[in-house]
Amino acid sequence: MKKGCVVVTGASRGIGAAIAEALARAGFTVACLSRTGGFPQRASADDELRSRWIPVTCDINDRAQLEAAFKTVAQQSPVPIVGLVNNAGIHLDGASSEFAVADFERVMSTNATALFSVSQVALPYLSEAGTSMVVNIGSFFDKIGVKRNAAYCASKAAVGAITRCLAVEWARYGVRVLNVAPGYIVTDLNREEMSGESLRNFLEKRIPIGKPGEADDVAHLVVSLFGEAGTFMTGETLYVDGGQGMAL
Repeated sequence: MKKGCVVVTGASRGIGAAIAEALARAGFTVACLSRTGGFPQRASADDELRSRWIPVTCDINDRAQLEAAFKTVAQQSPVPIVGLVNNAGIHLDGASSEFAVADFERVMSTNATALFSVSQVALPYLSEAGTSMVVNIGSFFDKIGVKRNAAYCASKAAVGAITRCLAVEWARYGVRVLNVAPGYIVTDLNREEMSGESLRNFLEKRIPIGKPGEADDVAHLVVSLFGEAGTFMTGETLYVDGGQGMAL
């Protein structure tokens, strides 16, 4: 794929920031959408890397902000928009018998409805590019039952379904759509929690590879999908979970 501009939502920290850095290092211009509107927080970022980033303030749950953000990106980017990474999302958990419906709807709205809305806003720009791609960031929770996570699991299952539907509908526009579904990933947001002895011991036993992944593991896969390797692939969910989701 030509090195145009890729829009990344939730790009300020965590997996989104890692993706923004990896894409920029691969030669893409990266529009970094976040509620704070700042540069991705990556210790390895230098002036050359920042020159490839276009930070934009945007709440993905606000359609007007989304439309304004894409107009800003199109005006500021020196190259056409050729990709979208739907990374922004939230996680709320609680016992299903007591979980507030309002919280369930909030998770679904941010993780699924807003993802669909961002994709709709992006489509005219992506279709103009001729060959483009949407990468949704789902979760391996989309295929397993997890206590206290009905809302999150449902929202990520919806991401997989949206991916498949958009893939078959938007192929005629030259837009491919894929879903990258991470397992347990260590980021700057959860590093302290993930290093706790109890969780660390559980993951070492539960994940066949023997440890959780890093944000860069997800980022490198996303970048590879924007290369030549995935030009005939669309609608698929790619799991990055160290084999945990399939292990007995």
